Amino acid sequence: MKIHEYQAKEILKKYGVPVPVGYVAYTVDGAVEAARKLPTEIAVVKAQIHAGGRGKGGGVKIARSPEDVGKLAQFMLGMTLVTHQTGPEGRKVGRLLVEQGIDIDKEFYAGIVLDRETGKNVVMVSTEGGMEIEKVAEESPEKIIKVFVDPAIGFRDFEARELAFALGLSGEAFKQCVAFLKGLYRAYEDTDASLFEINPLVLTRDAKMIALDAKVNFDDNAMFRHPEYAALRDIAEEDPLEVEASKSNLNYIKLDGNVGCMVNGAGLAMATMDIIKLAGGEPANFLDVGGGANKDTVASGFRIILSDPNVKAILINIFGGIVRCDRVATGVVEASHLVHPKVPIVVRLEGTNAEEAGVILKNSGLNFLVAKGMTDAAKKVTQALAA
Repeated sequence: MKIHEYQAKEILKKYGVPVPVGYVAYTVDGAVEAARKLPTEIAVVKAQIHAGGRGKGGGVKIARSPEDVGKLAQFMLGMTLVTHQTGPEGRKVGRLLVEQGIDIDKEFYAGIVLDRETGKNVVMVSTEGGMEIEKVAEESPEKIIKVFVDPAIGFRDFEARELAFALGLSGEAFKQCVAFLKGLYRAYEDTDASLFEINPLVLTRDAKMIALDAKVNFDDNAMFRHPEYAALRDIAEEDPLEVEASKSNLNYIKLDGNVGCMVNGAGLAMATMDIIKLAGGEPANFLDVGGGANKDTVASGFRIILSDPNVKAILINIFGGIVRCDRVATGVVEASHLVHPKVPIVVRLEGTNAEEAGVILKNSGLNFLVAKGMTDAAKKVTQALAA
């Protein structure tokens, strides 16, 4: 789950991580009032959307008075902000962060993420603050310094010092950086986050380290331990179909293709999308209905897939391990009667009671295209598109 910058900074403050003084505003008057409470005349007005690259898109502006803040707020609130992460459709700005101006000496990068290859959290820093870290990794990977944290021991002081040294810091700035990184790691672990990113992490002219920007993603699988964070979710920033899928406990991600996919198991879902592309089609979504596919989950999946106007055919690919294929087939038939899909449906069921499932589909009176194997399923669905 993603949260806004101002929400991320509120969490960081609880762990002693320095952030600029700032206030969220939803109206022009609220932005002006926020500016008047700041300890500096100069203010920074930042659009709050779940996407990077806001500055390049016109979503981060400097103001020299509360009156200037009001003019900028008038311009930003309600605008559609387009960045390299939003796509051409952009995101509508509904709230702003009004922050104090910071006297910046140097900019750095700091981030924490789980490295799945090693099974360890990795703390990263770079002297290339303010730049897209993906671009740095591609063009100058040697400028990203990493420490892999042993989960049995945790993030140790010498590792924080190693990273501070790598940034070329000394004296008070070095001490500030070590404390900053330790607080950042505590926040990351305690909140069960999947990503903490500070870009830029700035060194001020009076040797203070401050998180000028903050990006925080929570691990959805750990949200049951943090019910207090549910209120931080901004549904307006999420795809409506993905929001609807989450209500039915379906794992759904919208894509740009025309073949709707309904699969049980994330690995099989990925393989299904790959084989559709190999057959010449384009997957319209990732949809994992889980191991307990039944009439209700299949019906919900149909509704969500068919809500995408780009979908011209559906491929159902179920392996009956945990769930029996005949139960899935019954669910598909009943869901079809409920939803009345108007596009071709290719069904591939393999595993427990697959033969019984084939009989159910054949006797349903519905025009399913039954496939034998994944290759056949992919061919059938691309042929249905061309028909």
